[in-house]
Amino acid sequence: MFAGLSAFPLTPMNEQGLDESAFVRLIERLVSAKVDSIGVLGSTGNYAYLTMAERARIIRLAVEHAGNVPVMVGIGALRTRDVLALAHDAQSAGASGVLLAPMSYQKLTADEVFGLYKTVTHALSLPLCVYDNPGTTQFVFSDELHGQIAQLPNVASIKIPGVPENAVEARDRVERLRAQIPSHVTVGVSGDAFGASGLNAGCDVWYSVIGGVFPATTLAIARAAQAGHAEEATRLSARLQPLWELFKLSGGSLRVVAAAAELLGLVEHPCLPRPLIALSGEGKKRLAALIIELDLA
Repeated sequence: MFAGLSAFPLTPMNEQGLDESAFVRLIERLVSAKVDSIGVLGSTGNYAYLTMAERARIIRLAVEHAGNVPVMVGIGALRTRDVLALAHDAQSAGASGVLLAPMSYQKLTADEVFGLYKTVTHALSLPLCVYDNPGTTQFVFSDELHGQIAQLPNVASIKIPGVPENAVEARDRVERLRAQIPSHVTVGVSGDAFGASGLNAGCDVWYSVIGGVFPATTLAIARAAQAGHAEEATRLSARLQPLWELFKLSGGSLRVVAAAAELLGLVEHPCLPRPLIALSGEGKKRLAALIIELDLA
């Protein structure tokens, strides 16, 4: 399951609770598009804002409605005991894999991060993807630490935060990491602006935010790269430059994809946990125009 396009949908909600029907619509949309896997309760899935019970419910809804599409579940939490409980929920629900970021209020040391993954992987019966997301966790993995964690049981993939823009430097980055990890552990790229360049550089999988709301657009890029058509993948990604710029102006992708889901009628407004607010005003008008101009719907 750790290859191709892994699409990460929102977890639509308001202050009264989860919007389960909207979440199911998002999952079924991804199944119809034939994405390679679905990643729920990642950063786009707002896992940090949910109770344990809400997360367990989302896991079951995702697995129930994903059909034959593998579901990977984010299990990051502040306490190791909660990570283990979430891992149990994922396994019990029939998930195909788990995604773990080293989430913490206090900045973690390398020894603490290794200890987290060691504890969790030895308790797992599912494959695990290491979630390297320094922008959110404030923890920076070294390639050496990735190599140590990748030797642990059940580690199957590493989700890295983008690659250099230069094609040669991007390939060198991926190859340096691969030199540290076992051959069975895949390398995945995140940061949607880097999706095409990451796949062209040798990454096995694109862990995509926009894949959760624009799966057809994202699949076209992924399939071109998988087929060895690097120039076409790059061209298709370059078309989306206005969207990447909107991400930057909005402080990240979440507010933009939330507004996109609202504009497409997939979720109701509001769909994010407060104090988060989806893109609005002139930014949302610009996004609506881009959806039409770029044929994203």
